[in-house]
Amino acid sequence: MPNSLVGLGPAKFLRIPSEGVIAAAVALVLPRRPRIVLAMVFGVVLGALTLINFMDMGFYEYLGRNFNPVLDWSLLGDAESYLEDTLGRTATVAVSVSAVVLLLLLFVLLALATVRLSNLLARHPGRATRGTLIAGVVWITCSSFGLQGFNGVPLASDRTAVALKVRSQQVRDTLHDESEFRKVAKVDAFGNTPPDQLLTSLRGKDVVFTFIESYGRSAIEDPIEAPGVDNTLAVRTQALAKAGFHAKSGWLTSATYGGSSWLGHSTTMSGLWVSNQQRYRTVMASDHLSITKAFQKTGDFDTVGVMPGIQKGWPEQSYYGLDKVYNAFQLGYKGPKFSWSTMPDQYALQQFQDRVHSKKPADGKSRLSFLILTSSHQPWAPIPKMVPWDQLGDGSVFNAIQKAGNKASDVIADTTKSRQEYGKSVQYSVTALTEWLERYGNDNTVLVFLGDHQPIARVSGNHASRDVPISIVAKDPKVLDAIDSWNWTDGLQPAHTAPVWKMSAFRDKFLAAYGSTPHPKTN
Repeated sequence: MPNSLVGLGPAKFLRIPSEGVIAAAVALVLPRRPRIVLAMVFGVVLGALTLINFMDMGFYEYLGRNFNPVLDWSLLGDAESYLEDTLGRTATVAVSVSAVVLLLLLFVLLALATVRLSNLLARHPGRATRGTLIAGVVWITCSSFGLQGFNGVPLASDRTAVALKVRSQQVRDTLHDESEFRKVAKVDAFGNTPPDQLLTSLRGKDVVFTFIESYGRSAIEDPIEAPGVDNTLAVRTQALAKAGFHAKSGWLTSATYGGSSWLGHSTTMSGLWVSNQQRYRTVMASDHLSITKAFQKTGDFDTVGVMPGIQKGWPEQSYYGLDKVYNAFQLGYKGPKFSWSTMPDQYALQQFQDRVHSKKPADGKSRLSFLILTSSHQPWAPIPKMVPWDQLGDGSVFNAIQKAGNKASDVIADTTKSRQEYGKSVQYSVTALTEWLERYGNDNTVLVFLGDHQPIARVSGNHASRDVPISIVAKDPKVLDAIDSWNWTDGLQPAHTAPVWKMSAFRDKFLAAYGSTPHPKTN
């Protein structure tokens, strides 16, 4: 059985499995009780590998990678929450119960099937022995000569043995990576930099870091998604220019794909390649300097987070060095949810303006704000629409918009529609953010915004890169002059040939460009 949806097809099942031939040979020489025990174990192992194959299919489809049996079980809870927000509680319970029942049936039926086959072999030892020998000779012949069946698929298969070997190596590598990454996280080029040597050229600025959910390279270059997004970026670049703002844009290669946004956030801010949950936990428990923490460390910045996607305790606040965080329940929203997103980006930005940006920090400090926008989160239905900023109120104005929007279940089932609606959601998020800047930004405002990851493979394509766009926008020409050597593209849309960096490279480049002096920490 293949472990990806694109690999499914009859040809993959019309092969001779070496493991089956060997198991049959062993079963023929064993006494009854050991034979039955072996057959049951064989069936359970097949059940486990089949489960992992199914998990791989889902992970490749949504996250662009295979399932890690050491780290990824915790993500099932997030998947359940996503289904509940998207399809409702009743449908989620039905799906969850059905999945458990099917899983139990998978293990039980495969174990019973292998026991039955072993008994059949034992009842007909002569024919079973001849059949096993013939199958073995045919397998060796097909393997030696590289004989292939339909669609070039080899007739001799050792898929199960190879899968076991690969999974065993993956487990060893994962356990080894934990200790190695802990050593890497202790090394920090700016770990011992004194506060007065951090971000010296941004003192007095009002800096806003914003992540736009699922804002990936596909939004700008995919033939279905790009026309609308590219037009929006061009229009918003011109509008900002009229207001005195200018931008430079480039590409970052995200540490995640299709989901797990927190990995993209932490990679960008920490300068470490945070590609899995284990690494994330290590970073969050460390004192490795994040960009936001660097602003706090200077003593000249208040640091505030606005997180409309956070609906429970968020201990990460300490690592990011945020003095205050507004979560989904602290922004006064009384309107409807838009699928997974708790509130429209425009509303979250207005609340950021009213509660944070419009108020001067105490003691004459500057401010660093950290925003996570969520309206472009899958399944991209229904999507909010822009309303007059002075009519946002408590968000009730969005009730009619939400009711008139697409149903999530209709968009999820249609790949083309998913791509179209994804593009529209990015247009909405970019428009809301840049209109906020145009409306409320001032001479000292510096906006850095980027995507956290590409959308899921069904939308971005099976062979899409992991690149996301990033832009820095400001009125003060010195802010953009400081990154002139980066060779980024003028405007909000990075050129296809613009530089591409690993997302983990951004922290050091940003800190250095804006006046930070490296003082390495090595342990």
